[in-house]
Amino acid sequence: MLTMTNKTPHIPVLLEQSVNALITNPDGIYIDATFGAGGHSSAILQKISSKAKLVAFDADPTAVEFNIQKPNFILFISNYIYIRNFLMLLNIQYVDGIIADLGISSMHIDRPERGFSFKYNAPLDMRFNPKTPISAKDIVNSYSEQQLTYLFKNYAQLPNAHKFAKAIVNARQNKPIQTTFDLVNAIEHLIPQKIRNKTLAQLFQAIRIETNNELDNVKKLLLIGKQILKPGGRFVIISFHSLEDRLVKNFFKTGTFDGNPQKDIYGNFYPPFKPLNKKVITPSDEELKKNPRAKSAKLRIAYKLNYNGQNN
Repeated sequence: MLTMTNKTPHIPVLLEQSVNALITNPDGIYIDATFGAGGHSSAILQKISSKAKLVAFDADPTAVEFNIQKPNFILFISNYIYIRNFLMLLNIQYVDGIIADLGISSMHIDRPERGFSFKYNAPLDMRFNPKTPISAKDIVNSYSEQQLTYLFKNYAQLPNAHKFAKAIVNARQNKPIQTTFDLVNAIEHLIPQKIRNKTLAQLFQAIRIETNNELDNVKKLLLIGKQILKPGGRFVIISFHSLEDRLVKNFFKTGTFDGNPQKDIYGNFYPPFKPLNKKVITPSDEELKKNPRAKSAKLRIAYKLNYNGQNN
């Protein structure tokens, strides 16, 4: 069983399954695209040799609190969409594996001042990187009713999305929506008590996704993986909502985000990856008892295919 240091507040999800799937060459070069509190990176470093290299990324500056002091490890405080830029600085062209644990972590949820949770009254922020210009407050106060409806319908799957959008627009006409509780107060009258927490979680998720451009970034990460993984290299992704998981599933299977394979003029289909697991991997009952937040986690693994000896 892989264990974590006491200073790590976040319990890594599907830790052993993901790390075991990732490492094919103990002397290889690996990417942890979402370092967080260092859970997966710590486990990877236990399994690779001193000759190997692990390069980690995280957009959140607070991740530096959990930096790992090892000669074969380096952490960049940067969004994973810039992986290629930093690999060029390190004179690295191809890697043996990439792991990404998408979404938010305990270091976001359990820090009320970050504004990710509807359970605490805090500034409505939700930015992974506090230096990015657009916060959740900006979105809630500036998006049109139509734009908000789109977010709540497509990113939260709320059937009455337009009602929530209209309530927010009406509330901000009186005064700006500044805090998490301001937002909750603006929409709570629309939610039956029995589904209050679930609905608020969905709505906050939609705003968080938009704030951090999460879906577009996942697409960029998948395309980066296609470019920098060696043939046979592993792509390991843990997602927490269906929007991300669908993108990963489609791309691993067809090389496209919509799931429609692109064929050449002769009708041949050359997907860049082959899924390693036919069915999505989810946490066991034992893991869920230890970490209830892992409930929605889905793990998908694929390896890079090679055609005619060329990287695709």
